[in-house]
Amino acid sequence: MAIATLLPATTAFIQRAPRMLIGAEWVEAADGQTMPLRNPATGEQLCVVPRATVDDVDRAVLAARQAFDDSPWSRTRPRERQNLLWKLADLMQRDAELLAQLECLNNGKSAAVAQVMDVQLAIDFLRYMAGWATKIEGSSVEVSVPLMPDQQFHSFIRREAVGVVGAIVAWNFPLLLACWKLGPALATGCTVVLKPADETPLTALKLAELVQEAGYPDGVLNVVTGTGITAGAALTHNPRVDKLTFTGSTAVGKEIGKIAMDSMTRVTLELGGKSPTIVMADADLGSAAAGAASAIFFNQGQVCCAGSRLYVQRKHFDKVVADIAGIANAMKLGSGLDASVDMGPLISARQQERVWRYIEMGRESGATIACGGEQFGPGYFVKPTVIVDVDQQHSLVQEEIFGPVLVAIPFDDEADALRMANDSPYGLGASIWSNDLAAVHRMIPRIKSGSVWVNCHSALDPALPFGGYKMSGVGREMGYAAIEHYTELKSVLIKL
Repeated sequence: MAIATLLPATTAFIQRAPRMLIGAEWVEAADGQTMPLRNPATGEQLCVVPRATVDDVDRAVLAARQAFDDSPWSRTRPRERQNLLWKLADLMQRDAELLAQLECLNNGKSAAVAQVMDVQLAIDFLRYMAGWATKIEGSSVEVSVPLMPDQQFHSFIRREAVGVVGAIVAWNFPLLLACWKLGPALATGCTVVLKPADETPLTALKLAELVQEAGYPDGVLNVVTGTGITAGAALTHNPRVDKLTFTGSTAVGKEIGKIAMDSMTRVTLELGGKSPTIVMADADLGSAAAGAASAIFFNQGQVCCAGSRLYVQRKHFDKVVADIAGIANAMKLGSGLDASVDMGPLISARQQERVWRYIEMGRESGATIACGGEQFGPGYFVKPTVIVDVDQQHSLVQEEIFGPVLVAIPFDDEADALRMANDSPYGLGASIWSNDLAAVHRMIPRIKSGSVWVNCHSALDPALPFGGYKMSGVGREMGYAAIEHYTELKSVLIKL
């Protein structure tokens, strides 16, 4: 087992005193309380971070409010915002290995994969958003104003930064999700209070250091660590926050949405998924099986758009399931610091128990475990699992498990596949595996999901908006759509 050697900077970061960034200062929680972080690969304590209080969150929001209203940041020009984002991306590139190791230790994922996927995608996204900083446009409008027929007018529409953003992110892609929020916020001139997930704040704290090093004014980014029930709730309820953006579970997202509506706070929600992978009879079956395995087992299945429901045309069902089971059985599980490992641990003992309960539920209902179905430690490991002989209405099919568990069901024809694919409360992503472009183009508009991939799955690009239909959320991340979500429109009418 070739375990990667930690960089001295990684060790030093983990061993530093517990601090979070509010305004210009790295501070403890107001009451001095901390909370432990655990290494998911071992279950051992990794370090401690501040457990922010309501007062801490209030101070962070006030710092962001002052930075937006009164600091030099409020007067920065598009070129300056662009250059600062480029600088931040360059610093992340410099520290890519450090960021990847922190993500691995804190989240459990492969450090090697995190460096080429999570960290690089975050860097690419910030560079993409830097380009938008100089391309935010309004428009001029020829108006009629019928009540004043004898007057002349000049009218235009401005697009302005929405203000203070409260950003709450999930634990499955801590750095990447933070940058999905931070990129458009900084490009448009907003300020941010970032509340990382309880379990995974380390890369958010390192990102805050890099924001300072890049030269952003104090208060533009504030990072508060702590629990969702205290720090997250305080941020959600704070009246000085102009926009809330949340990535996480549908249950929590719905509560945040309700609170936001009470105060008319702008909100975007990227929530859960139960994405279908549809394998048509004409597909390249080898590629489809490999793609379906990657769609569910990547990042231990802890992906909001993971291909957790597999539908295969009946004539090829047994072969595709057997191929995926073969891939799963050959996967090596272990620490993400070992570059030879194919799959790491789940995030926590609680998540391990949740996934295990679903597997046991399948056994108790008479489903067949085609492979996997085991858990082990130390650490929070669940073997990649494929389950068949499950009814479409079973909880295994309808509910988000968020682990390496694939439920496979055969279908007879295109209409049957579409019916089952859409029979879900979620609508985040879907993939179609087929070489019949006519069939593919018939199916795409009939699938109710925010993304449809053909002969691939979970293929993301900064230019493509990402978000969901139905219970998978409101609004979009990435693309120009993100700029729209971090800005307000202002109509101006001048009587000449």
